[in-house]
Amino acid sequence: MNAGNGGGDAVERLSRVLEGKGAGTARILAAFGTAFRMGGFDWDLADGTMIMDEAALDVFDLDRADYDDRPESLGSRVLPDEARRLDTLVAQALKDGSAEYGAYFRIRRRDGGHQWTHTQGIVHRDDTGRPVRIVGVVRDATHELSESAARLGLDEGRRRRAGVVEGTTAALAYARTVQDVIDLLNDSHALEHFGAASLVMGLLDAGRIHLVAEGPDGAFVPGTRFTRVDEPYPMSEVIRTLRPRFIESPRDFADSFPVLWPHISGLGITAAVYLPLIAQARPIGALGLLYSDKTGFSEDERTLLVALGSSIAQSLQRAMLYEQEHDLAEGLQQAMLPRRIPDVPGAQTAVRYRSARLGRDIGGDWYDIIALPGGRVGAVIGDVQGHDTHAAAVMGQLRIVLRAYAAEGHTPATVMARASVFLHELDTERFATCTYAEVDLGTGVVQVVRAGHVDPLIREMDGRCRRIPVEGGLPLGLSAEFGRLDYPVTTLELDPGQTLMLYTDGLVEKPGSDLDEGLQWLSSLVRRGPADLQELADHLCDVVADRGGEDDVAILLLRRQAAAAAHGAGRFQQHVAQNDPEALSSARHMIRAAVRAWGAEERADEIELVADELMTNALMHTDGGAIVTLRILGGTERRLRVEVEDRSSALPRRREAGEAGVSGRGLLLVDQLSDVWGVESRGSGKCVWCEFTVQN
Repeated sequence: MNAGNGGGDAVERLSRVLEGKGAGTARILAAFGTAFRMGGFDWDLADGTMIMDEAALDVFDLDRADYDDRPESLGSRVLPDEARRLDTLVAQALKDGSAEYGAYFRIRRRDGGHQWTHTQGIVHRDDTGRPVRIVGVVRDATHELSESAARLGLDEGRRRRAGVVEGTTAALAYARTVQDVIDLLNDSHALEHFGAASLVMGLLDAGRIHLVAEGPDGAFVPGTRFTRVDEPYPMSEVIRTLRPRFIESPRDFADSFPVLWPHISGLGITAAVYLPLIAQARPIGALGLLYSDKTGFSEDERTLLVALGSSIAQSLQRAMLYEQEHDLAEGLQQAMLPRRIPDVPGAQTAVRYRSARLGRDIGGDWYDIIALPGGRVGAVIGDVQGHDTHAAAVMGQLRIVLRAYAAEGHTPATVMARASVFLHELDTERFATCTYAEVDLGTGVVQVVRAGHVDPLIREMDGRCRRIPVEGGLPLGLSAEFGRLDYPVTTLELDPGQTLMLYTDGLVEKPGSDLDEGLQWLSSLVRRGPADLQELADHLCDVVADRGGEDDVAILLLRRQAAAAAHGAGRFQQHVAQNDPEALSSARHMIRAAVRAWGAEERADEIELVADELMTNALMHTDGGAIVTLRILGGTERRLRVEVEDRSSALPRRREAGEAGVSGRGLLLVDQLSDVWGVESRGSGKCVWCEFTVQN
């Protein structure tokens, strides 16, 4: 918008002055202020300071002592709805690359009167296009608008009332929930804007009117919180008739509503209007405005008030639909999550889910904890692509099949690969990121498989937190589509007192920050957070809510307890595929961890060497992979048993190696190092086993 009366030229001249290309700033701006009652400002977007000259402060009716060079200090002058409109205008100009902006707005002077003001600013950007500074002017536009209103035949009252409807409509556009609408109407300046002394609003619910807003304090009439549509109250009448009711005098009020009038006569009410709130040709509630300084309503006032009621009704309907859709989507999401988390002997767990707050924007985030045989537990965290009810439905199916594959005893890599194939064949375009960790609580060995998901964290007993780099594969669904179903397994150890942290990206994604910054922020947050697992999970969700996160967040925390590391019974099992050196190395790592956790350190080298020999033989002399199992046997003496299964039915033969032979010593080594060994037929394959006596 042009400033008018030379305002546009003034802005350009002011900009040149402040860039150091003209005369002294103070002298030029003083001349502008005298001629136009205009002042200038220089707004540094980097540090948030806005320098205003004396003439600009005079336009806002502010003393220098009342202004601290921050734009927030103008809040006492700019009307709330106008401030929201200005914020939106400036933000849009900065976002869309505009070089300037301009707007008329109203301020409240110290004497309580309102003043029309105009501002125009020029946006300065750096070489990358990022806005760094706004230089502009503000001026008193009351006289200008008064002359324009006179030419159009508008009086000040009509212009003010039109401004109220326009400002309220603009503010209601930002209301997402019914409570947002109520808060706006209950705003401390709302009654002042409406020119009313008291305000009431009720919503229609199953034939009753629920009073949801009233003001100011002390205006509530006992017994009217819930009223019926057929009762002799003004809100009941306008809902029945679908027509507004204008009450033009105290006598009119007393005669029309004798039941209500005695309760409000002491408020000094001289007139009132009750408006039906109608959306899609049906009533959803009613709004009442009560006045103490007027009688009667002009045609202009009636038209504008009806428009106000229509605007509020549309906003309420949007808010009610939003809440219904969000409740539906959130209910579906919650139904797809586990109804209960099983108790895990040897571990403490905490899970949380925080939904997005954008209508139906409910995502496919999920968590799961799966109790497995042999003191093991599976921990799952995942996120299906998209933010809608379809994402939640896909999540529910994926969670169930992943749980089933894990419970069948498949290795973590196989569980992930099968889940990817399932999602690919589900006839959906959605993919999912996921992390699956299988934890042996007896040994502390953790096997982690990651499908396009964020890396997990480990929290130490003293609160320190570190990221665990996990080699990953493609997201579920995509790996099957592109034929890349080999998921690498990362092995780590979870010591007693350490906490494994799995989470979805909504916890670490922050506007304007990359993932690494988000992970650093999360690590710092966890380090300062409470030690109790449940309190820590609540703390993380609360911080995300305060930050205004707009994505779903799922969190799974698993802490290994010291009791789980006792030298009691234990069991460890892993599949080792052929031509997979990483799987063989991972198995060796876990065997060492298991032996150490079970208190058999004195025979650790022997057990590891024998297990490695048996696994290598199975991989070299059979067509398939091998399954290695370690377990503690009870009885009069404590024994550790190593079993290696393969698919070949051919039994191993003990051979004597020649002097130059490089093979033939395997079973001799097993016989010499173990206390006892043997071979068992198992269906289409066999199992070679050996046992070691270990200390109690």
